[in-house]
Amino acid sequence: MDMEQMRFTRRLGPDFPLETTLPFTAKMALDSNVTYRQLRELVHLGLIRRLIKGVYLATEMGDSLDLRVAALKLVVPEDGVVVDRHAGWLLGADMVLAPGEHLDLQPLSLFLPAGRGRLRNELAHSGERTFGDDDIVEIGGLQVTSALRTAWDLGRVRWPERAIAAIDQMHRLGEYEPSEFLDGIDRFRGQRYVTTLRAVGPLADGRAESPPESVLRIWSKEVRGLDLVPQLEVRRAGRFLGRLDLGNEHLKIGDEYDGVEWHSSPEQLAHDRIRRGEMIDDGWLIEVFTKHDTFARRADPGVRMRRLRDLAYLRLNDAEAA
Repeated sequence: MDMEQMRFTRRLGPDFPLETTLPFTAKMALDSNVTYRQLRELVHLGLIRRLIKGVYLATEMGDSLDLRVAALKLVVPEDGVVVDRHAGWLLGADMVLAPGEHLDLQPLSLFLPAGRGRLRNELAHSGERTFGDDDIVEIGGLQVTSALRTAWDLGRVRWPERAIAAIDQMHRLGEYEPSEFLDGIDRFRGQRYVTTLRAVGPLADGRAESPPESVLRIWSKEVRGLDLVPQLEVRRAGRFLGRLDLGNEHLKIGDEYDGVEWHSSPEQLAHDRIRRGEMIDDGWLIEVFTKHDTFARRADPGVRMRRLRDLAYLRLNDAEAA
């Protein structure tokens, strides 16, 4: 392969030994005389990317359901069931991963029907799991847990923040009613981490647009007297001013999460200043959080949320006394 030519064209050249429109495994590449060093360099150059651990695709091909299915088919046995994070990803909930977690570094979430044992494969987290008749759907020939079953499974983890972030994203798909989700929680009685599912299940809200927003909402639940609504629209005299990640219209307060992807370029920062400036001019109190404020080891967003709440109530009390 001519790496220099591919570096210039930013696409795999005709001498690449595998079909460039389809996913391929590291083993397939090695069998075609592509070395691990060449694979790493192709990833570094941005010419290929990892769809899942051990499976690559030419970057120019983009992303689609068909490509996700094709990638999974390379590593999933015929009777395997794709579950948890990868099931959510395949069903269209792209942000079911925990904040900071990257799909291409994580083993595939894969279980076999009860009685089949466990896969001995470094590419997969595997084991046995019992499924009901309605728990599995077929997508492109793959067995995948349904959106509802996936939501239940993603909620049964150790960390409430990870659970609520994933469930919110599954709710956003609109494949089931939230009441159906809540009614089915009891079927998992006695199973591992069902206490987390019971705790966060009633708090799930499909209006949350990103996992960090969901995590901030969990923090807000610890602040007495603070009820924040996801994606709250702010208007003044009927004119739309903007949408807050989390807001309380009565208190006129909002909490925003600024991720690097959407809140870092000069244009994005200017847009944020204008949008928030108009809301502040209208009397809104706004706190902005970043990943360091939210996910650092000693982060405690609740401190700033309580301060904002106290300012809002003090303002209300002053207005009533006037």
